[in-house]
Amino acid sequence: MASSPFLSRIPIKNKTISFSSSLSPSFPFSPSTLSHRKRNPNALRVQAKIREIFMPALSSTMTEGKIVSWIKSEGDVLSKGESVVVVESDKADMDVETFYDGILAAIVVPEGETAPVGAPIGLLAETEEEIAEAKAKAASKAGGSSSPATPISPPDTSTPAPAIPQPPPAPAAPEGPRKTIATPFAKKLARQHKVDINKVVGTGPYGRITPADVEAAAGIAVSKPSVSPASPAAAAVPVMAAASSSAPPPLPGSNVVPFTSMQAAVSKNMVESLSVPTFRVGYPLTTDALDALYEKVKPKGVTMTALLAKAAAMTLVQHPVVNASCKDGKSFTYNSNVNIAVAVAINGGLITPVLQDADKLDLYLLSKKWKELVEKARAKQLQPQEYNSGTFTLSNLGMFGVDRFDAILPPGQGAIMAVGASKPTVVADKDGFFSVKSKMLVNVTADHRIVYGADLAAFLQTFAKIVENPESLTL
Repeated sequence: MASSPFLSRIPIKNKTISFSSSLSPSFPFSPSTLSHRKRNPNALRVQAKIREIFMPALSSTMTEGKIVSWIKSEGDVLSKGESVVVVESDKADMDVETFYDGILAAIVVPEGETAPVGAPIGLLAETEEEIAEAKAKAASKAGGSSSPATPISPPDTSTPAPAIPQPPPAPAAPEGPRKTIATPFAKKLARQHKVDINKVVGTGPYGRITPADVEAAAGIAVSKPSVSPASPAAAAVPVMAAASSSAPPPLPGSNVVPFTSMQAAVSKNMVESLSVPTFRVGYPLTTDALDALYEKVKPKGVTMTALLAKAAAMTLVQHPVVNASCKDGKSFTYNSNVNIAVAVAINGGLITPVLQDADKLDLYLLSKKWKELVEKARAKQLQPQEYNSGTFTLSNLGMFGVDRFDAILPPGQGAIMAVGASKPTVVADKDGFFSVKSKMLVNVTADHRIVYGADLAAFLQTFAKIVENPESLTL
């Protein structure tokens, strides 16, 4: 039985991922060779010795990855399960392993460049005899992306010159059996446009079907705007649309910097959050007792962030609707775990490590866990479940002297708390006597589809009681 062309292995331990695939035999061989293979199924196992190392999907939201560094060099002998390359996803760097023994014959995507998920980033050969062939295929892939394929000019009768520009017809599929290899995005487009992907001929490396191939088959290929003498007004419309949608040129001397993978992920989440109806409620807290407790536990490694996370977790247990989430707009989920995500600024981006089951951990264990998460976050070594499992988010800018701010609700959560600095404030009691107390303002942004004003007010009252009488935090 022929093996599947896609094989992958994702061990959780040591944060390594393995992805590899046999190259498709459809296009490097003639139809006569293919028909011979049909009669002799064992021939495929003998000849398919050059395999691709794919760009893996390190998270559910990842669409492309950046090559941070190649651990191995071209010509190195690899063993199954050995790390080959370090890939940067939207939140972390992870090692990618090889699924086969062999030789790293060619590096397709060099360090510092990006590739879409599923695209080949390297070629693996079984023996030294295949290295030259693999290098030639890698070179042809690079050359194929810059210059069009040669069989472009079939008989002239198939492309008459119409008065109105039309997209070029997709090339016809060759006769005979073949395996269909397509990128994930190409398959998605084929389903959207109801295109039979088995009838599409790929122009990507080694016959891989690309999104452009599917668009061409659907008749929606993008063509350069051209002026038609028959209808100049029609030609002016796309030109005006392009001019209106294009961004203004940068100012002289400015520097345009593309997003990193992490910045692109943050941007995507922030735009997605705009679809959620939110509201905000602020609440002042007296923090003299909390500040005194902090001075006592600080020598033991406890941070103010850990104290606030513990207080928030204890409050969420009493107000589970604030810990709930709505993802489809039709129902909401009461989460069984209280997982506090805490925003952390790191070099080049923002990430939210998650204190899982924060309500069940004592303050000192919670602080130890938080320190470990921060170290892993700054080293970009967090596992996906350590940054995408939050049910409630805490953002603390008090250490920077910020007295108040609003936070944007992360997608998939019910609320986020923004914590400002604690500052001395003159207050008057009910008898008219003045005193100075430390005050801190917290603002909570909530999903108004599941959390209402009364819910959030009750939540904040409970949170204030815990903060102003913090003895329970150390129990």
